[in-house]
Amino acid sequence: MDTNIFGAVDQFINNLFVKEDGALQQTKQAIIDGDLPLISISENQGKFLHMLAKLNHPKKILEIGTLGGYSTIWLARALQQGGELISLELDQHHADVALANISNAGLINAVKIRVGNALEELPKLKKEGAGPFDVIFIDADKEPYAEYFELSLQLSRPGTLIIADNVVREGKILEENSDDANVTGVKRFMTLLAATKQVTATVIQTVGSKYHDGMALAIVNEAV
Repeated sequence: MDTNIFGAVDQFINNLFVKEDGALQQTKQAIIDGDLPLISISENQGKFLHMLAKLNHPKKILEIGTLGGYSTIWLARALQQGGELISLELDQHHADVALANISNAGLINAVKIRVGNALEELPKLKKEGAGPFDVIFIDADKEPYAEYFELSLQLSRPGTLIIADNVVREGKILEENSDDANVTGVKRFMTLLAATKQVTATVIQTVGSKYHDGMALAIVNEAV
């Protein structure tokens, strides 16, 4: 199959269902101008995240990996009135670009960006009593995805929705002896996810302008 059709269908869907406003368009341009990696979620994936989050009527959202704030804006727009999104970002420059984009979107009072290593910041959030979060989105460096997930569970409640992006890696998860840390990281995460009785989970493959990838979806179960 000609994979160009994936992007073409994505654009067709976007034209019908995903009409980005000025803030989202300017966010994408700011990411380019700021020389950030062009790895944000696609337009349609952004709306998909927004809809998933909105189903949980979130007052608190946690994002691991801010980049330029594109997904942050989509998620923050799903918050209930007075709600808060906390986003963790390792790179100060990325955080600065994201903060400007978030401010431009009128969400500065709803979003807090914390700069630092997420493996260090997540335990701090727990100690501070920041959780439980209603929605958690993991979209950062792939090698420690399993650790991000374990720490996210500690900041969850029954019914929390945990989403992890980029877990199919264009099918490279089928490679048994991959030396790619991104691939081995998500495979380790998926093995852990499948074995975790605390959640009900699955993985959805995605195609489109971001080529062939997938999202893991997990709902924290009621305590037994």
